[in-house]
Amino acid sequence: MQTYQIEQFDEKMFDDLSNAAKKSSYVNPELYSKYQVKRGLRDLDGRGVLVGLTEIGEVHSYILDEGEIVQVPGRLIYRGYDIVDLVKGFMKDDRFGFEECVYLLLFGHLPNGKALKEFEQLLAGYQKLPEDFARDVILKAPSKDIMNTLARSVLALYSFDDNADDTSINNVLKQCLRLTACFPSLAVYGYQALSHYHGNQSLYIHSPRPELSTAENILSMLRPDSKYSKLEARLLDLALVLHAEHGGGNNSTFVTHVVTSTGTDTYSAMSAAIGALKGPRHGGANIKVVQMFEDIKEQLKDWNDDEEIENYLSRILTKDAFDRSGLIYGIGHAVYSISDPRAVILKDYVAQLAREKGLEDEFKLYAAVERLAPQVISQSNKMYKGVSANIDFFSGFVYRMLNIPVEMFTPMFAIARIAGWSAHRIEEIVNAGKIIRPAYKSVAPRQTYINLTERT
Repeated sequence: MQTYQIEQFDEKMFDDLSNAAKKSSYVNPELYSKYQVKRGLRDLDGRGVLVGLTEIGEVHSYILDEGEIVQVPGRLIYRGYDIVDLVKGFMKDDRFGFEECVYLLLFGHLPNGKALKEFEQLLAGYQKLPEDFARDVILKAPSKDIMNTLARSVLALYSFDDNADDTSINNVLKQCLRLTACFPSLAVYGYQALSHYHGNQSLYIHSPRPELSTAENILSMLRPDSKYSKLEARLLDLALVLHAEHGGGNNSTFVTHVVTSTGTDTYSAMSAAIGALKGPRHGGANIKVVQMFEDIKEQLKDWNDDEEIENYLSRILTKDAFDRSGLIYGIGHAVYSISDPRAVILKDYVAQLAREKGLEDEFKLYAAVERLAPQVISQSNKMYKGVSANIDFFSGFVYRMLNIPVEMFTPMFAIARIAGWSAHRIEEIVNAGKIIRPAYKSVAPRQTYINLTERT
């Protein structure tokens, strides 16, 4: 058989093939209504289609009153505990909360002091990567996207596990704990490789320290001097807690359920979840918020002028400003309407860090946009429910104040959400459900086969 080099095929050929692929993939939008397809697995009123049951996380945003949806302030529940109460608990005790949150999500109850200390020591023991893993897997093939580095590293860890395909709960729990413990190192080392090999910066590889919390280790490994303030570590820890779980229906967690239902290994399931989270519609939204605010700061003459802010937000909605998408990033959520509890909690602590960093004027601008954007959106768009600031609205600002590079924003989300993914993977295995396989209706017309020599 004759061989060909890819260079022999010109761009016109690929353009023609691309157009053919687009044409053959198009489905008439009217057919979705005709066949009552729940696009995005959501009803027309925005409610998610019920596809499973879980005891791990609950996202609550409305009540039914005589069959009518009544929007209420959002609540986020971890294993029956309101996130507000969980945060107040560890903040009042002046301690870190992420490790306790991981314990709660995995085991369904809050640990006592002895159990929590032992669990923290267990995670610390799992932090160490296999010998030469950072050099051979991460540094020798640096990626320009840390999420890809993270996914590739997770898949590579399969090769270092003698029981990689064992899906017993005992083994899966060990695998999940190892991944939870080493995700910070995988992500940070991926960034250091990117910074060095693609950004021509000095290479810093700091080992995690067993006596530090997850949040402290991230800052210690990320910064050249390993130094951080108490407030910085506390706020990063809070962000991890708020991102750790969001019910079974969010895209990456649902992917975890879908892939786990096939009976595959933990590494494959988690790398698939990482791929889902990488998407800008899911895990990358806070990056767009930061970019949008950089644009707003450049364009506004007076950050305190509500009328000027409203006018610019209107221009964003009409696709005349920023990225011409028509979206005010960080405002609105698929589930929450009146408020996102994560954003409400984070906002108070963001104000404290902004004062410490001398960025109070910028925080006031964020607060003004948070207040005015829902009004502008309601005047411009027909909505079935209200909109409010979501956690992405403030989390990007937090990461920027912590000098976390933008390339690490979505990996930070993954470092937190591995806790929820792990709990949901175990839940899917324990309940031994069927392989998840929703229906797709074919709307293609029937064709008569044509012999090769007769085709035009």
